[in-house]
Amino acid sequence: MKEEFVRFDMSEPPTRTKWYLMPLIAALSYPATIRHRTKLQKIGMDGVRPPYLLLCNHNAFMDFKVASRAMFPHRANYVVAIDGFIGRERLLRNVGCLCKRKFTSNLRLVKHLRKVIVNGNIAVIYPEARYSLCGTTAVLPDSLGKLCKLLGVPVVTLICHGHHVNSPFWNLHNRGISPTEAEMKLLYSAEELKDLPVDEINAGIADAFQYDDFAWQKERNIRVKYKKHAEGLHKVLYQCPSCGTEFRMGSSGRQLFCMECGKRWNLSDLSELSAEKGETEFSHIPDWYEWERANVRREVENGTYSSGELSVTVDSLPNAIGFVRLGEGTLVHDMNGFTVRGVDRDGDEFLMKKDVPSLYSCHIEYEYLGKHGDCVDLNTLEDTWYIYPHGTDFSVTKMALATEELYQHYWRVKKGRE
Repeated sequence: MKEEFVRFDMSEPPTRTKWYLMPLIAALSYPATIRHRTKLQKIGMDGVRPPYLLLCNHNAFMDFKVASRAMFPHRANYVVAIDGFIGRERLLRNVGCLCKRKFTSNLRLVKHLRKVIVNGNIAVIYPEARYSLCGTTAVLPDSLGKLCKLLGVPVVTLICHGHHVNSPFWNLHNRGISPTEAEMKLLYSAEELKDLPVDEINAGIADAFQYDDFAWQKERNIRVKYKKHAEGLHKVLYQCPSCGTEFRMGSSGRQLFCMECGKRWNLSDLSELSAEKGETEFSHIPDWYEWERANVRREVENGTYSSGELSVTVDSLPNAIGFVRLGEGTLVHDMNGFTVRGVDRDGDEFLMKKDVPSLYSCHIEYEYLGKHGDCVDLNTLEDTWYIYPHGTDFSVTKMALATEELYQHYWRVKKGRE
């Protein structure tokens, strides 16, 4: 593309939240937590004051509001993906946000986080780096333990419950779930971090991040009355457990169905699935999702995983002004990772390759902004591509699962050879 665009300035240092914006943050956060009657429990937090590192789970936009309430009145700096800055870069910088391109290793961000700590603020990270697809823990990066050691300040976790049930990633409609819950817990003191090995820190964080929103819902007998409760669920549950067919699932109202074999499942007020006829293979949504993961893992281990060559439209996000149509092309996701190539509007070729060891996970979207369709989001340090496959013979959920399984398989094999 001959036209050059100014790239987002990742070098700008973190800003301490402007004092006059603190009341605005509170005003935007507290009403939602009041409406949902959020129960916030603080564990081991007596005497804990900034600076510290806050690690939060990620299920919905409501997470940010609960975090703001939990930290108030202290200042914080939040790591936010670049698409969150679109059209509001200066505001987000002024409230303390730090920009990151998803699933990239950025030493400059680490430098900024150290500055946040030097400034005496709270460094807020959502280490899952995307909304959970089915209300359970998404994969966490191995680099977390190293970051904790490097920053050398207390590590606090904030785990929210009910946000996925209230507004699941596959259908963002607010279901009015109440009450929701959150636990803010001191996981490690600065002194404890000094003597702990990185692997043990990572294990402790992984343990703290174990959650299941649908199990939480059923334990508390919280019922969902939304008439379109199941709509969009087929985006996550893309493979029929009855006939095994992929990419032929659909949903409407409170039903999930297979367009290949005709089997139907009803989704109850407690978010439990039951077959209309015959066996209920999975009543718990995450169990179905993990069955799909196991199937993808089998393909990866057999060396047969491939999306095939998909026709795609590619949009670029060089800065916070907005997306630019890069052009039409193809996407292949296979045992070698992602390959995206095409021709832009000037007739120039474009290419992005993300090999398996470079991506431990990836970001996907369903019906992005309600109009663009499903997509995979791939990043370099300089650019972000939103890649929209055409047709119906694909699932971005399967690509996300395969990215994680390919990465794990790569390192298992590599370790076995050493």
